[in-house]
Amino acid sequence: MKGRILTGLLVIAALLTLWQGAYHMAGERAYLLPSPWMTLTTLIDRWDLIARHAWVTAVEILLGLGLGALLGGTAALVIALSPLARRMLLPLLVVSQAVPVFAIAPLLVLWLGYGMASKVGMATLIIFFPVTAAFLDGLRRADPAWLDMASAMDAPPLAVLWQIRLPAALPALASGLRVATAVAPIGAIVGEWVGSSAGLGYLMLHANARMQVSLMFAALFVLALFSVSLYALVDRGLRAAMPWQRES
Repeated sequence: MKGRILTGLLVIAALLTLWQGAYHMAGERAYLLPSPWMTLTTLIDRWDLIARHAWVTAVEILLGLGLGALLGGTAALVIALSPLARRMLLPLLVVSQAVPVFAIAPLLVLWLGYGMASKVGMATLIIFFPVTAAFLDGLRRADPAWLDMASAMDAPPLAVLWQIRLPAALPALASGLRVATAVAPIGAIVGEWVGSSAGLGYLMLHANARMQVSLMFAALFVLALFSVSLYALVDRGLRAAMPWQRES
């Protein structure tokens, strides 16, 4: 544990050193790249404003992550259980990835408005496919020997799903959730850039338009800190939920 903390502190120190070096190489022009100290000062001075917008973005990300994981897991189960659903839904899932999700953002804002719903919808769309694909792949990769044994014992399909396929698919589902957690902030921020009245993306966009670069970097720092913390929490929770799945 102490080794991980020390490693994390060393990484942070290295990143701050590189940042400070880039600031000097840019000619110490704060309107291009503020220094770490300027960013920290802005973060402290404007904390009330940043925290208010950060709360909106955090709620959007968490709602999108939960809804996307729920819909993705449900879709994977339906496709795995029903041959008809597999023939109908699987091609649609593949084709849907040919359309850039970011191109749908203006439509979501048009249909769902400038409020939170369009940002949650955007995050849900980004999260849905990795969860569905990973979970479905896991459901398909159950041990054939166990499936043959269940077939020989004339086990009902739901029992096979619950006792064989689901436990075998949990590691794949965990991988899909980790990917979803990493990309969830993208959907919320892109949605806020397209059209919103609150959130860190909205704040960064307006700070950039007003040449308040230090405020933009402070908001970006808060977003990165929240994203890394969320990923760490999800990863730790998944490890605790599957103690038998050890790293080699």
